[in-house]
Amino acid sequence: MSAFSIHFAFEFRTGIRDRTLLLMNYLLPLGLYFMLGFLLTELNPYFTEVVIPAMIVIAILFSVIIGLPNPLLAARESGIFRSYKINGIPAISILTIPAVTTILHTMVVAVVITTTAPLLFGGLPVVNWFGFIAFFLLAAFVHAGLGMLISVVSSSTRTVVLWSQLILLPSMMLGVMIPLRDLPAAFVKVALFLPATHAMSVFQGLAVNQTTAIAPVWSILILLTGGLLSFGLANYLFCWDSQNKTRRGHPALALVALLPYILGIILL
Repeated sequence: MSAFSIHFAFEFRTGIRDRTLLLMNYLLPLGLYFMLGFLLTELNPYFTEVVIPAMIVIAILFSVIIGLPNPLLAARESGIFRSYKINGIPAISILTIPAVTTILHTMVVAVVITTTAPLLFGGLPVVNWFGFIAFFLLAAFVHAGLGMLISVVSSSTRTVVLWSQLILLPSMMLGVMIPLRDLPAAFVKVALFLPATHAMSVFQGLAVNQTTAIAPVWSILILLTGGLLSFGLANYLFCWDSQNKTRRGHPALALVALLPYILGIILL
């Protein structure tokens, strides 16, 4: 427990002291929140209904999809994880502690957004806090799993950027900014492939009691299954360093984590 606490405290402080992580965890999400809040609420009245969940999802995307994989990849390639292995630290701790500390940083940003959006931008206030907490935890959980999976299967920072952007950009445009009901039929299928779309459905259906295009219970099931698969596959495919030849499966196995979203597209 002592080793766990030391590792946890170190990772949490790193999220504030490291300039890149500080940018991804706090400065960029909050900067985008204020900029898009003032801009989009004037241009698009609909945005006031979703400013809280949209900006929280964007904060999660930048923290765990953009900010989380690179430090894990750099530590693996520099051989740091070998010393962890020698000292008996399990792979699951190496992956989950940075994910949990990053989620805690994002939680601080979520509190700022939730408390200020109704005052500054006329955002729709939360009426069901249980639904809001479910929305935040599921969104953070599933995206953190994907961030860990990206770090495990990527062989270079270039690959990390490719996979991260492949999730970030469609999520911001189709999963967050544009409501599902306004998308053409072809783009609806793409949107249903994104965890951000299902996270928004959970918020609108449970936190503010709105009618949603997807039943929130299905979105919860898809997110929970997808998150569990991502965490499990990240642990299964984990390598201690680039010289490790004992990987238990091919990196392409990570695509299994997409199965719940594919089934969602077919069944919903």
